[in-house]
Amino acid sequence: MAGSSGEQGKGRRVQPPWAPPVGSEPCKLRLYNSLTRNKDVFIPQNGRRVTWYCCGPTVYDASHMGHARSYISFDILRRVLRDYFKLDVFYCMNITDVDDKIIRRARQNYLFEQYREKQPRAAQLLEDVHAALKPFSVKLSETTDPDKKQMLERIQQAVQLAAEPLENAVRSGLAAEDVDRQAQVLLHEAKDLLSDWLDSTLGSEVTNNSIFSELPQFWEGEFHKDMQALNVLPPDVLTRVSEYVPEIVNFVQKIVDNGYGYVSNGSVYFDTVKFASSERHSYGKLVPEAVGDQKALHEGEGDLSVSADRLNEKRSPNDFALWKASKPGEPSWPCPWGKGRPGWHIECSAMAGTLLGASMDLHGGGFDLRFPHHDNELAQSEAYFENDCWVRYFLHTGHLTISGCKMSKSLKNFITIKDALKKHSARQLRLAFLMHSWKDTLDYSSNTMDSALQYEKFMNEFFLNVKDILRAPVDVTGQFEKWEEEEIELNESFYGRKTAVHEALCDSVDTRTAMEEMRALVSQCNLYMAARKAARRRPNRALLESIALYLTHMLKIFGAIEEESSLGFPVGAPGSSLNVSTAPLGPESPCWKLPTARGHSCLPHLCPPLSLFPCWVKPVGVRRLAFGPTCSGPSRLSLGHVSTWLGELSVVGCPSVCGRSAGARAAFLTVRQSGGSVLLSV
Repeated sequence: MAGSSGEQGKGRRVQPPWAPPVGSEPCKLRLYNSLTRNKDVFIPQNGRRVTWYCCGPTVYDASHMGHARSYISFDILRRVLRDYFKLDVFYCMNITDVDDKIIRRARQNYLFEQYREKQPRAAQLLEDVHAALKPFSVKLSETTDPDKKQMLERIQQAVQLAAEPLENAVRSGLAAEDVDRQAQVLLHEAKDLLSDWLDSTLGSEVTNNSIFSELPQFWEGEFHKDMQALNVLPPDVLTRVSEYVPEIVNFVQKIVDNGYGYVSNGSVYFDTVKFASSERHSYGKLVPEAVGDQKALHEGEGDLSVSADRLNEKRSPNDFALWKASKPGEPSWPCPWGKGRPGWHIECSAMAGTLLGASMDLHGGGFDLRFPHHDNELAQSEAYFENDCWVRYFLHTGHLTISGCKMSKSLKNFITIKDALKKHSARQLRLAFLMHSWKDTLDYSSNTMDSALQYEKFMNEFFLNVKDILRAPVDVTGQFEKWEEEEIELNESFYGRKTAVHEALCDSVDTRTAMEEMRALVSQCNLYMAARKAARRRPNRALLESIALYLTHMLKIFGAIEEESSLGFPVGAPGSSLNVSTAPLGPESPCWKLPTARGHSCLPHLCPPLSLFPCWVKPVGVRRLAFGPTCSGPSRLSLGHVSTWLGELSVVGCPSVCGRSAGARAAFLTVRQSGGSVLLSV
C-alpha cells in the first residue's frame, strides 16, 4: 500500500516534450529567364494562376520541324507546370495571318497560277524566264549571306539546266508534244523565279483581296492538324491578327497619345529614342547588344516595308512600324491615319494585352525572336501600360539544326512535320526533344532519333516485362509478399530517383536529367528481376507495379503516352510503332495467332512462326511445351497455358537489329486477348 501511495504522490504520468523534425528545404521551381539570362525562382503574380502568352506561327507555308521544336517544347513545359507542379495555367497563342510574307506569297501564288493557266507558248516562256533571270542575277551578286547565296545559285542552275533542252527543242522543230513536255519541266523549275518576277512587275495591280485570307486560312488548318498529330495540347485561347485590328488600332493610338509614337506619311512608328530616354523605361531588355543591328531590324520590318521611302519616314533608323500605310496590292483597314495594316510586333502586344492585362507571368517564343520582335513587343507594351513589367519571365526555345546545318524556310532547308511523321512516330519525336534541354540547340539527325528509338524500346520492354509478371494468377493475399533486403534496397533507390527527377524538373524543367534518372531506375529494376530469376524466385509484383505506374505517370505528364493506358505504352495505339489490332496474320506477319491445344496436347504449329524471329524471341523450354507425348492437333489454348508458357520465354535484344539504324523496329513481346484468341506480337 505504501508503494501505491508513493506513486500517487508523484502525480499522473504526462507525455514527454515533442519536437518537430528539422526536415529539409523544399526544392523551388526555377525557370531560365531570358530577361536575366539566369534561372530565377518562379513566382506567379496571382497565387497558383499562371498567365502565359506564346508567339504562334506566321501561316504562309507548311509547318516544319523548327515549329515542332518550339511547340513540342512549350507543350512539355506547359504540361509539367500544370500536371506536375499543379499550377493553373492559362495558355494563349496567336496566329499571324497578316504579314509581309503572307501578302507576298499570296500574290506570287495568285499571279503564277494566272500565268500557268494562260499556257504560254515555249518561245514566250523562254523570253519571260530570261527576263526574270536578269533581276535575279543582280540579287544573287548582291547577296552576302553564304547560305542564301548558295540557295540562289541552286535555283539559277536548275532553271538554266531546264531551259537549255527547251531551247534546243524549239530550234530543232521537234514535235509539239516534246516541246510541251520540256516547257512543263522549265515551268516547274522556274516557279520561284517567275513568281518573284511576276510579283515585282504585277503585284501592285492585284485587287482580289480574298487571296490574302485564303492562304493563311489553309495553312492555319494544316498547322492545327500537325499539332494534333504531335499530341500538342491546343491553347486555351487562340487569337488571329485579322480579328483584332480594332484593338490594335486603339493600342497604337494610346502609344501615340503617351508620347512614344508618331505619324509619318500615313504610317505610325515607335520612337525608340524617346522611349529609351525615359527614366521609367529601357529599350532592348533581352538583347541590348543587338540594338542598332540594321539587318535584324529590316528583317523584323518585312520585305515589303524596307524600301528607301519607308526608311526615310523614320526619325531614327532604330524606330519600327506600329502601323503601316498600305500600298497598292496590299490588304488594308480603315484607321485614323488612313488605310493601312498592323506592323508585326504590335499584334502580340495588343492581343496579349487585351486578354492578359498589363502584366503576364510567362511569354514564350523561339530563340530567334528575342530581337527585334520580343524587345520591340516589350517596349511598345510598356509604353502603352506605362510600366516596366509587361512580362515577368521570358522563355525562348533553342534553335533546331538538321544534321548540323542551319534550318531555314527562306533557305528551303527544312523538313516538314508531315514528312518527319512519316519516318518516326509523334512519341519518338517527343522523346528526342525530352532528351535535350528545351533552351539549347537541338540537332535533328539520325543519331538523335536513334537515341530516342532506343529509349522507347528500353522503356517498352520494361513495361511489358512488368505486365507479364502482373499477368501471373495470384490470390488476394498472395500479392503482398515479405520484403527482403533486395526489395528494401530497390525501394530506397526508387524514392531516391523520384527525388532526383523532382529536383531536375525544379531546375528549369530539365527533362534531359529527368529522363536519365528514369532510365537508371529501369536499369535497377532489370537487375533486380534478373537476380530474382537467377535465384528462381518471383519478383515483388507490388513494388514493380508501383515503379511502372510512376514511370507511366511521368511519361503521361511529358505527353509521351497519348492514350488512356493504365501501365506503359498502349499496344497498337496511334503513337506506337506497331498496331497489332490491324496487322495481318500469317507467317510473314509480325503478329501470329497461337495455335490452340486440347488438354495437355502439343502445339505443333508454334515453332514455325517463332523461327521467323530468331534474334527477337528466345524460347526456353518451348519444345517441352510444344511437343508432348501426344499430339491431337490445334484446338483451344487456355490462358493458363499461355501464362505458363510466357513465364518460360525471355525477350532478348539482337545487336544486328537494334543497333544499326533509326528504322530498326524495337523488338517486344506482348500478349492480348481479342475475341477469345491470344496474339503473340514481336
